[in-house]
Amino acid sequence: MKIDLFDFNLPEELIAQTPLEKRDASRLMVVNKETGELHHEHFHNIIEHLNEGDCLVLNDTRVLPARLFGTKDETGANVEVLLLKQEEGNEWETLVKPARRIKVGTTITFGDGRLTAVCTREGNQGGRHLEFKYEGIFYEILEQLGEMPLPPYIKERLDDRERYQTVYAREEGSAAAPTAGLHFTEELLEKIKQKGVHVAFITLHVGLGTFRPVSADTIEDHDMHAEFYQMSEGTAALLNKVKEEGGRIVSVGTTSTRTLETIATAHDGKFVASSGWTSIFIFPGYEFKGISGMITNFHLPKSTLVMLVSALAGRENILHAYNTAVEERYRFFSFGDAMLII
Repeated sequence: MKIDLFDFNLPEELIAQTPLEKRDASRLMVVNKETGELHHEHFHNIIEHLNEGDCLVLNDTRVLPARLFGTKDETGANVEVLLLKQEEGNEWETLVKPARRIKVGTTITFGDGRLTAVCTREGNQGGRHLEFKYEGIFYEILEQLGEMPLPPYIKERLDDRERYQTVYAREEGSAAAPTAGLHFTEELLEKIKQKGVHVAFITLHVGLGTFRPVSADTIEDHDMHAEFYQMSEGTAALLNKVKEEGGRIVSVGTTSTRTLETIATAHDGKFVASSGWTSIFIFPGYEFKGISGMITNFHLPKSTLVMLVSALAGRENILHAYNTAVEERYRFFSFGDAMLII
């Protein structure tokens, strides 16, 4: 299947650069996954589309302030480091700019020496493995020295870093936010629970691969990135109960979807407590085993995320919805508006 089948025209001015003042004031496009029928609302009305006995599944990952700015010890040259994944001990897989300056054995200093790193090996496309040295607690130092790793298409500075976190974020480890969850407020979640809708949590630590463009010409040739996930026994038991009783499982975001489908696929449609790495790639032709519907933002043309939502609602339905979103001036990407596919 050709990647170009998932292309559409997106004017750059529709890429949201800053979050709205109120999280749940964003617009909501509701798409019927069977017919493609759609209509326009606001996100706080999401509760009207959820029934008693349904279950919302939220990704509780928390974004690390993973962008660090330091200097190369030998020359004083400026170096930017983006933390991607913690390896053994204090070693991290990172992206470094400019990478050509950082060879094995190079030392980088951050924050007047509060944090240092030595390059232990080189990777591809600017990748470097760095071993960090410090006194105290690494994550506390990171909170003080690091900046939020906003997606490359966001050019504006984010004054309040908590606006790039969901209100329920708690498990440190992501290089990017699960952005479909940014629309929820604590008050809206409480109203949803009062209606009799279950709320469950899983964790998937979002990697930067989520922003990388598909370089292959066909879907089948694309190499999907791997991300760490985990599901607790309590969440697994709740989801199985909801399915048995005829409730709908509505995933919040593509990250929750990938986690649920990874587990359900491995266990004949059942959910079990588990953790591991998933590189599941969902595109049209995929048969969903875990979810009934999903909440998501509006994604990049020809991205794996557009392919995933097309698998749920049909490519023609999704492209019609996206073209309508452009016509209606919806806001796109991380700080943009939302879509409910149900």
